[in-house]
Amino acid sequence: MTVVVDLPLEQRIAAALAAKPDGVLEAIAASCGASLLQVLKQLPDGQARFLPGIEFEAVWSRLTQWGEVLVVVHSPDIVLECTGCLPEGSTSHGYFNIHGLSPIAGHIRISSCSTIAIVDRPFHGRRSCSLQFLNGEGAAMFKVFVRRDKDRNLDTDQLAQFVALAAWQRC
Repeated sequence: MTVVVDLPLEQRIAAALAAKPDGVLEAIAASCGASLLQVLKQLPDGQARFLPGIEFEAVWSRLTQWGEVLVVVHSPDIVLECTGCLPEGSTSHGYFNIHGLSPIAGHIRISSCSTIAIVDRPFHGRRSCSLQFLNGEGAAMFKVFVRRDKDRNLDTDQLAQFVALAAWQRC
């Protein structure tokens, strides 16, 4: 992807999104010298809504009802994907601690979560729905995706819960 670097940032992002509207957002951000959050904020209308990070626990609580989800951690060096149910968590020592009978466990510094993006956009030709938990630098801490069924269609029950969350009054 070639982006003209002498354009203002917003124009670089717009050009990159126009060139690859269903591309990897982190790649678009890197090509423009932008953060993921800056790119998310320039997605076409309706593709991203935002909640403040202080809603972390309320959003997580809703996600624990979705059944098996796909959790992605995307860094410059790895795209790590894990499927499982999100267990309930509790706050202690500055972390949101998740444990249970799920492969998804660990400790999340919720004070680092500044924004939660609710993203509904095409990705490589298919609809993709996710919640993206972003830190103060505008980078993804992790993402939770609506899973796909065996035919690669979005799981209908999770999609309904995603749509309800996107319409949640706090958005």
